[in-house]
Amino acid sequence: MNAFNESVIEEFRANGGKVGGTFEGRTNMALITTTGAKSGRAITNPLVYVPDAERIVLIASNGGADKHPAWYHNLRADPRLTVEVGDETYTGKAEFVTGPEADELYDRMVELMPVFAEYRVKTTRKIPVIAVYRETA
Repeated sequence: MNAFNESVIEEFRANGGKVGGTFEGRTNMALITTTGAKSGRAITNPLVYVPDAERIVLIASNGGADKHPAWYHNLRADPRLTVEVGDETYTGKAEFVTGPEADELYDRMVELMPVFAEYRVKTTRKIPVIAVYRETA
């Protein structure tokens, strides 16, 4: 894991889900912990999300890179994950959204963080949209 992500995760957990810097006051931040598709290890990533009723929506933009982020591949291999939002932690299940619904949710992310519009232009790949539902006991 890179030092930037480590510092965001540490700050998130120390401040009940609040982070400063470029994220301060403007985004919804979550920590997701997935199981590594190759390593089998628990891997945590800080991500911004779109709130959508009972679910959160993640965008696998990878900053507009031409390949999907590792966490996307992890969720393809095992859609179960741990989600931390604020000071709450729960088990979730990922569902891959496609078609017009994915486009609409991506547009909502662009409204929250306009830089996501640039990510679409930087890559030729279709950036995946993932809805995460809370698992019920």
